[in-house]
Amino acid sequence: DCSTKLTVDVWLKRVERRRQLAYPNDCDSYSEHPMSDEVHAKRGSWTGRYDFLLSLLGYSVGLGNVWRFPYLCYSNGGGAFLIPFVVMLVIAGLPLMFMELSLAQYAGLGPAVIFKRLAPLSEGLGYGMILIAGMVMLYYNVIIAWTVFYMAVSFEEPLPWRGCQHEWATPNCFSYEEEDDCIANNRSYYMAKCFTTEQARILNTTLRTPRKPPAEEFFKNYFLQLSSGIEVTGGINHRLALCLLVAWIIVFLCLSRGVKSSGKVVYFTALFPYVVLTMLFVRGLTLPGAYDGIMYYLQPDWDKLHTAQIWGDAAVQIFFALSPAWGGLLTLASYNRFDNNCYRDALLVAICNILTSFFAGFVIFAIIGFLAHELDTSVSSVIDQGAGLAFVVFPELVGKLQMPRLWSVLFFFMLLTLGLDSQFTLMETVVTGVLDTFPTLRRRKLVVVSCVSIIGYLGGLIFVTKSGMYWFQLFDKYAANWSVLLIAIAECILVSWIYGAERFICNIEQMMGKRSVLFRRFWILIWKYITPATLMFILCFNWVQYSPVTYGRYIYPHWADAVGLNVNIFV
Repeated sequence: DCSTKLTVDVWLKRVERRRQLAYPNDCDSYSEHPMSDEVHAKRGSWTGRYDFLLSLLGYSVGLGNVWRFPYLCYSNGGGAFLIPFVVMLVIAGLPLMFMELSLAQYAGLGPAVIFKRLAPLSEGLGYGMILIAGMVMLYYNVIIAWTVFYMAVSFEEPLPWRGCQHEWATPNCFSYEEEDDCIANNRSYYMAKCFTTEQARILNTTLRTPRKPPAEEFFKNYFLQLSSGIEVTGGINHRLALCLLVAWIIVFLCLSRGVKSSGKVVYFTALFPYVVLTMLFVRGLTLPGAYDGIMYYLQPDWDKLHTAQIWGDAAVQIFFALSPAWGGLLTLASYNRFDNNCYRDALLVAICNILTSFFAGFVIFAIIGFLAHELDTSVSSVIDQGAGLAFVVFPELVGKLQMPRLWSVLFFFMLLTLGLDSQFTLMETVVTGVLDTFPTLRRRKLVVVSCVSIIGYLGGLIFVTKSGMYWFQLFDKYAANWSVLLIAIAECILVSWIYGAERFICNIEQMMGKRSVLFRRFWILIWKYITPATLMFILCFNWVQYSPVTYGRYIYPHWADAVGLNVNIFV
């Protein structure tokens, strides 16, 4: 009996030792979580069951999923690009997202004060995030202003960018519709006019004249009234300034009550883009040339997997798609219930981000294939990314569809909702930073939101001057580039090494219950070693691939690049 008892005691001690290795004693030493109901009462919280999840989805799925991912996929081996994209999601994007959501939910604090609780010397990380969110907020709302204008003029008949018979059209403007009309009358089309065959022969310069579609000339000459360079300000574009004011009023009204009001708006803004994308996809499949466009998008080039470019582009895209280290994830999660399953939310949003990006590629390349078919040219000569895709290629396309005004309104309304979701979180990050730093202002949150909106509008006026597009490209290049990566690396080291990944796992288990040994070991390994190494790779890749900012053929002066680099260094 004694030997049996001794054997049982030894076995129990071994079990207890294994339990302690898997779950350190300090995991069981907490009796209460650090976020009380009083904290929620003071800061506010999400009121609906899906408010946080949809806000997170809207923040993570933005304009880049529609106008950047398809181009990256096309230029990096088509379907082969999905492999590095998913790998980078697992080892970099998702770990940072899960870390930030868990950290903010546990503490119930925004970026301004949460890092000070971890280590007093790291307080600057939070303010760096808020500064980045504030700078991006200034120019991001300009995109919303553009969509407001384009959506408004989409109700006109005909669409204002159709044809070259306008004051804003230059001799380089070329309309295929007008050319077809000239050919039908046995004439030649040149400089937006019809000429007889003899006149065209005398001119003999048609092929040497660069062609620009009407939508491009409308965007640059009429809408932006673009100056010759960044140093030529040219005054404020009043049309754009009014649209920017409308955009800021929309954002202010949606955030007037904080997450209580924005949490309701996102039920529409986060889901409506999927409705429009589905409608565009169904319509796109019925268009001639759509199949060729989709095949051009999906055709895998497996050899590109051996290049650093495809892995670097995938890492950069997934990092900026989920937007860790901007302060937005911390801000949204800080309003969560303590026992919310943020791990589930992170997985769902990450998966939705991939699927949305991939699906958007089908939509974009289906309609681009149709446009290439109509223009009798190759897909590669039509594809573009960023503002060029949204405000030049697509407007040119809708003119060739039946019911062009309907499709134009739907498309730009979709861009509006995609932009608003991200803008809500960027502005809420700034507002939360102010309120967490100065808690006495919480009773006057409406005043704080008003002040941030006014400052945001005034600060954004530089982007609605006639040189505004040059400033927009400059800020887009430098405002959230290396500085975000450096903050992410510092944040990862702070949580996993200084605070301790093991201790952090214990905090997560307080919120979501005990987890398996595999779960613990996996996330400790990821946070301590793999994610920091991946972030260093992304940073080095950005440094190696660095090139001065450009806009089309315009080369920025050296002082402009110096301003952008100094902004990065300052942050």
